[in-house]
Amino acid sequence: MKMKHIYLVLILVFLRLMSMAQVNSFTIDSSKFNKPVMLMLDTIYKDDQGGRVRMGEISKSKASEAQIDSARKALRAIDAKNLVKVRAIINKYGWLGPQDVGMNSSQGLFLTIQHADLATQEEYLPMVKKAVKDGKTLSSNLALLEDRVAMRQGKKQIYGSQLFTNKATGKLCFYPIEDPDHVDERRKTVDLQPIAEYAKVFNLTWDITAYKNSLPEIEKAAKEQKL
Repeated sequence: MKMKHIYLVLILVFLRLMSMAQVNSFTIDSSKFNKPVMLMLDTIYKDDQGGRVRMGEISKSKASEAQIDSARKALRAIDAKNLVKVRAIINKYGWLGPQDVGMNSSQGLFLTIQHADLATQEEYLPMVKKAVKDGKTLSSNLALLEDRVAMRQGKKQIYGSQLFTNKATGKLCFYPIEDPDHVDERRKTVDLQPIAEYAKVFNLTWDITAYKNSLPEIEKAAKEQKL
């Protein structure tokens, strides 16, 4: 009975994923853009990404712990400032897609939510789901947000987009993935690249057998670190 129940749950999850509209392109007419809001969101996008590039550079350098901590605080300040602006924009205009403000500016909207606290992510998750349904954001954006929320809630991620550093080993690894054998099938439904290619971005090699063998250790580390 238990196996039948698990099998049924997996079928329902698969059907839900297959029913999602895959949004990966947009018809854009720049003459229809809300230019003032577009410029504001473009700045938010650049600040968000620029802060993370700087954080990455500092992390890779021989910076002291104090310097890294200072950069981390600066990044949190950027995120907090961006969130105040994005909340005001959404409250006034609703979710703005690439058709409304251009691709980078619309991504600035999403990234601010993606990099916010869990409560904010949970608050806007239904809006992002609707944005995908309405063709106003990438389906991959929703996948990234759902994985981030699941990770922070202590649940397994669905698409394998989230990684963390196991403090016990010092190694970067994929946060626990639900049914890893079929992760690429799920990633395909939301226009994400195969997980083996994604792993290369982080200088990792995806080995499904090794990952499954190390899952108990990864789950323990993730639970202890309360990501």
